Amino acid sequence: MNKEHLHNNSDTFLAKWLEGELTDTELKHLVSEEDYTMFLKLRKGFNVKQQLDASVDKSFVKIKKQIEQKPPKVKPLYTNWAIGIAASIVMLFGLFMFTTSNEVIIETDFGEHKTIALLDGSEVILNSKSKLIYDEDGWKNDRKLYLEGEAYFKVAKGKTFVVNTDNGSVSVLGTQFNVNTTNGFFDVVCFEGKVLVKTIQSENILLPHNALRSVNGDAIKTYKSSNKMPTWIHGESTFKSVPVRYVVKALENKYNVKFNTEAIDNSEAFTGSFPHDSLNIALKTVFETLNITYNEREKGNIKLSYKE
Repeated sequence: MNKEHLHNNSDTFLAKWLEGELTDTELKHLVSEEDYTMFLKLRKGFNVKQQLDASVDKSFVKIKKQIEQKPPKVKPLYTNWAIGIAASIVMLFGLFMFTTSNEVIIETDFGEHKTIALLDGSEVILNSKSKLIYDEDGWKNDRKLYLEGEAYFKVAKGKTFVVNTDNGSVSVLGTQFNVNTTNGFFDVVCFEGKVLVKTIQSENILLPHNALRSVNGDAIKTYKSSNKMPTWIHGESTFKSVPVRYVVKALENKYNVKFNTEAIDNSEAFTGSFPHDSLNIALKTVFETLNITYNEREKGNIKLSYKE
């Protein structure tokens, strides 16, 4: 059987292989080397969700379930079904297999923290409602990742380690630092080593206990931090002259509630902290100092207004 004929029947072989009717060895002898490599990558894509504990596109899950279901034991229907499913899978992976199959996506839910061990020994602690993305296969030569939300990094020494965000990037060789990036808010604190922070406006080098912040693209402001590590890791979120809208967002992420802020000035600065184990205490700690009342109209929906 020549290679051209084998390639023309590759969809049928793929369907039988997915059904367990062909082993890897048998498949390797029935298709071209190029098709065999692609089929192995396809199978790797099926395992991405379990391996990475990350969300997977719903349409992909649906197709995977269709493949796992046994087709009717009618010969003509089986052939059409198998080729159809195989073609659908090949088309689907043609769109995103080579861009997402090696991409690790890690997300946290409301009030959740996750500790991630990276391939080089670096460690990341991800705060609630945050997302981390990096390329697993390219990590050895390019220690680069993308962050939405907040994370604390303990970077192992080695090649340059880069944290990209929508508000700027942070580059280091080996250090400990915290990055908070969300909705125009960008805050970086260096706890150990040295950190290079790049934004559209400028480049800044931070040494231990130095920090910087930019809000909605405004000029970078630097400040000092006396903490040895972020307080949120130990159950308390701390703020220093932060617009209250970002404090409200942090409360929403921790406690899975929503705030109506139409009646207050959400640009007013807040300095203080709130605990992660009691919503009532957190509300009192934040809003009573700002002379703001809070009323729960519906479960999980809190309206803010100034005291009369």
